[in-house]
Amino acid sequence: MGSHHVADEPNTLPPVHRIFTTPVSSVYPLYVTKLERKGRTKDELDEVVRWLTGFDDAELARHLSADTTFLDFFEAAQLNPNAPLITGSVCGVRVESVEDPLMQNIRRLDKLVDELAKGRPMAKILRA
Repeated sequence: MGSHHVADEPNTLPPVHRIFTTPVSSVYPLYVTKLERKGRTKDELDEVVRWLTGFDDAELARHLSADTTFLDFFEAAQLNPNAPLITGSVCGVRVESVEDPLMQNIRRLDKLVDELAKGRPMAKILRA
């Protein structure tokens, strides 16, 4: 049961980042607002989220209404095989250099939203 962590043993795991336990539904409206200010739509946001995660509309809606955490959201996802093509900087962090797989997926999502907000064509965003 529980952890076998001993007080004087060095902690090799990074602390769980707060975003991991944040519900996707709490960040989603911020994405929508950001995109609508830039002339993009909620439908376009949903399209990139579906592309990245493999969720259909119903699954995405269910995760949002269930307040699924980012951890569980990406655990349930069938990540797009082209997700590794999402590269470049977001919030000063190079997406391809992020070591933690969950944090990398969260940054990938941020990057897709960023590209939408910057007016990039959907075909390029979806790495077509």
